Amino acid sequence: MSRTVASGQWSVVSEKQGGKQNRQEGNSTAPGLYVHIPFCKTKCPYCDFYSVTDPSLISSFLAALDQETRLYRDQFPTFDSLFLGGGTPSWLSGAALTELMKNLRRHFTFAPDSEITLEANPDDITAEKLRLFRDLGINRLSLGVQSFDEAELRFLRRRHTARQTLAAIGLIRAAGFTNLGLDLMYGLPGQGPDAWLRTLETALSLAPEHLSCYQLTIEAGGTPAPRTPFARRAARGEISLPDEETQREFFLLTAGFLTARGYLHYEVANFARPGPQVGSLCYHVCRHNMKYWTRTPYLGLGPAAHSFDGRRRWWNFSSVEEYCASLNAGEAPVAETETLTPAQIRLETLALGFRTCEGVSLAAIREHPNGDARVASLTRAGLVRVDHGRVIATLDGLVVADRLPLEFGD
Repeated sequence: MSRTVASGQWSVVSEKQGGKQNRQEGNSTAPGLYVHIPFCKTKCPYCDFYSVTDPSLISSFLAALDQETRLYRDQFPTFDSLFLGGGTPSWLSGAALTELMKNLRRHFTFAPDSEITLEANPDDITAEKLRLFRDLGINRLSLGVQSFDEAELRFLRRRHTARQTLAAIGLIRAAGFTNLGLDLMYGLPGQGPDAWLRTLETALSLAPEHLSCYQLTIEAGGTPAPRTPFARRAARGEISLPDEETQREFFLLTAGFLTARGYLHYEVANFARPGPQVGSLCYHVCRHNMKYWTRTPYLGLGPAAHSFDGRRRWWNFSSVEEYCASLNAGEAPVAETETLTPAQIRLETLALGFRTCEGVSLAAIREHPNGDARVASLTRAGLVRVDHGRVIATLDGLVVADRLPLEFGD
């Protein structure tokens, strides 16, 4: 999955954003394709996504990926989105990326207007690579900026500087890319609202079509020790995140700043500038990521990738070696599967729907016992509002938004 799936926050939605003119019923029901490219030049200390820094495994990975595409080529209809995530897809050589794209197109069918996204690091961007991206049909870039503050970038151990980011965006625009997303991060230890606003202001001066604003989280799980360097530092008391109220203030500051400047806060961490119509939204929303929020089927290829067919989920081994070994033996590299029960589907529909500016349909609410009564109660409490047959979290509801789906439990 893409990074947006892991976020635990909820979006602030204006009355206008929740209105009928911005409904998402027109979103494509075609499946999406995600490819996890598990290679990074260096590992960021906060990142819990599976990746390795050994380029000697790339050739074996590409061969195994070709085998995996063969397993699924007759199981999914035409895709209308492709998301190359990771890891750092832009770190691949031109030859490796070309081989990957040729294999995908050999085995799968893509709609003519498909959204094809590639995640990139600023210091990987060159004019030559951008020409290759365009030649391969990539029409959307997601740039891992994180910050425009040099001290913050050093703390995050990013391998680019703010100056490199500005240069990269100049090259991207010169190459003709008109759909650019920037990933930013807030809630860093010691970061104040003024510093975060400066990053947002710099980002808006570059007029990106899309912004993803993530709160820094420390993934403390893992045995026998925490998985990430930041988690280990936090366990030793060396770093700590802002308290809950400060995190809430950062979140609300972000939403207010960007929506006041014309961006649609269409999902918890995602903002889109007005643009061409996607479904019934005239914004540069990420078509692929919307499939996650609307429970549209998607296929995930590569180590640690997740897939969903509408009722069943499965995910691959989080290991390049295990992934390759399974495929070399003629077996799908699936680590686990789960089939959702009707009750789980109903709850998941709420949990995902409340993340978006569309909210949840009353029809879905009424599948739950006493659904109308619960909506009435939450409305009186000022936690949700009903608009054109949709139930949408209010600003006050966002304070306890993670509990909203549980209010409708069977």
